[in-house]
Amino acid sequence: MGLSSALAIAMSGLRANQAALSITSGNVANAQTPGYVTRTPNQIEVATGDSGSSVQVTGVNRQLDLYVQSQLRTETSGGAYADQMANILGQLQNVYGPPGGDGTLETTYNNFTSALQALSTSQGSQSAQTSALAAAQSLAQSLNATSQGIQTLRSNVEQDIGSSVAQANADLAQIATINGQLQGLAPTDPAAAALMDQRDSAVSDLSKLMDVRTVTNSANEISVFTTTGVQLVGDQLASKLFFTSPGPLTANSLYSSDPTKNGVGSLTIQFPNGGSLDMIANNAITSGQIAADLKLRDQTLVQAQTQVDQLAASMSSALSDTTAAGSAVTGPPAGFSVDTSNLQPGNTINLTVTNSTTNLQQQIQIVNVTDPTALPLQNLPNASPTRIGVNLSGGITPTVLSQLNAALPGVVFSNPSGATLKIVGSATATVNSASTTTTASSLTGGSAQLPLFTDGNALYTGAITGAGSQMTGYAGRITVNPALVKNPANFTVYSNSPPTAAGDTTRPDFLYSQLTTGSFTYSPQTGLGSIASPFSGTITGFMQQFLSQQANAATTATQLKQGQDVVVSTLQQKFNSVAGVSIDTEMSNLIALQNSYAANAHVMSVVQSMMNTLLQAHI
Repeated sequence: MGLSSALAIAMSGLRANQAALSITSGNVANAQTPGYVTRTPNQIEVATGDSGSSVQVTGVNRQLDLYVQSQLRTETSGGAYADQMANILGQLQNVYGPPGGDGTLETTYNNFTSALQALSTSQGSQSAQTSALAAAQSLAQSLNATSQGIQTLRSNVEQDIGSSVAQANADLAQIATINGQLQGLAPTDPAAAALMDQRDSAVSDLSKLMDVRTVTNSANEISVFTTTGVQLVGDQLASKLFFTSPGPLTANSLYSSDPTKNGVGSLTIQFPNGGSLDMIANNAITSGQIAADLKLRDQTLVQAQTQVDQLAASMSSALSDTTAAGSAVTGPPAGFSVDTSNLQPGNTINLTVTNSTTNLQQQIQIVNVTDPTALPLQNLPNASPTRIGVNLSGGITPTVLSQLNAALPGVVFSNPSGATLKIVGSATATVNSASTTTTASSLTGGSAQLPLFTDGNALYTGAITGAGSQMTGYAGRITVNPALVKNPANFTVYSNSPPTAAGDTTRPDFLYSQLTTGSFTYSPQTGLGSIASPFSGTITGFMQQFLSQQANAATTATQLKQGQDVVVSTLQQKFNSVAGVSIDTEMSNLIALQNSYAANAHVMSVVQSMMNTLLQAHI
């Protein structure tokens, strides 16, 4: 190898040192830059002459662990989901208020029952009546406020979905744009490294909003998919998410896969080829903040609303409804007859029927449904009781009898006269019991029952229409009967003819008993009990159960968030250990580069000295 070759090799070493120094200085300068991935020089050996090799820097390498990066994105989605669930469930606890706090559901309910007990022991004094009225109004207002708080949370997450969708679209567009900018650039090109950092940051930001996975092709472009397989970015083309919201939500704003019935914001994706997909109906997003918001809006907070609606409905019905046993009909076939004249929309005929073949007993409710668009009523599998809807507003007509006989084979329905419905068994079925449940409409109807709480100015009867059940959103509408507000004496006076005797505590005793010891059955949609075996118990017990359930859910969500935060933090540290800039490492690199630079410079100095010696020898 000649001296000129040695000089050229030393020069290549100096140039490589200079390039490496530039890369190292860039690492140090960007040590605190979010998303920056450590670079190292990409050096290759270049043969020089018969012996010896020079060095050439062909670009940079990004130092990162792709497997850890993928895991980090997955857990980031899970962490964002857990964070949002814990955040909103914590706010829901604030809506309920602290146990024993002023104005909370539990406190106002207990205050009302205490006022009723005082009303009974004071033999209906005027001051006790006024106190009972004030306590009832406070309870109604507490239910109103709780319902409003839940719907405010639903509206907030609805708005959050819209903001998240806008951010997701920005990330998708940025990823597609960078894919295009990377066209023609080698992966080791310094310009490509900066673009890939930006692209990775966009994917990481997107992973907070939804679950994603990426696939890289030979052109260094990435395609982005949800974990369910929906393509979000393909090469240089980005899909676009569309979120259409009706605005602030109410208890009646519920999700439906049928666009004509959907009362909340819809989320669809439009693909570059013009196709589209309903992201909610197809459960396309399973993690991340958007998935959490969808679950909160359409399930978690809806169930919370159902619980307070059921509480309001149970209170109203407990105080206003009367269940009257049917009159026995001697057989054969044996059965019962019931009076349907006082059945209002939502009131029921209740049957217990035993199948003679299987010997299985079935609970059946025949519900008075006056809106034909609500029929037929839908029953979940193994629902107990089974509900059958018929329109009894026109009396017991041949059409009604035909519908009932068709709906319950083995049970025979007939109409002996007027509003009487005769219900008997047959060889295949035995009617064990029959009764009617009706709602009192008068404050002085001669019984202890009264419509103490109403749906605005209307009776609460549990009516079912094509728009849904009257129970939906009832907690937000419940109020004390305006007629009772005008005349609190009706807390004790239940009859004008004959007049209720002074000191008669029949009504306050009944009201207190119903609210403290009466046992009722609650809808499985509240999350308590099951479809086949609904939760039963006192109203106080039901309230304590769902408040405890919500408190446990909030605690669990917080624990899950904390656990997920640890997982994300651990993976982030593991990722940063490779991809992040280590100042100590870079300082060591600088010392090594300094020594290498000095060595290459010394080689050049030696070669120069040898050349000078050679020249002097020829002289």
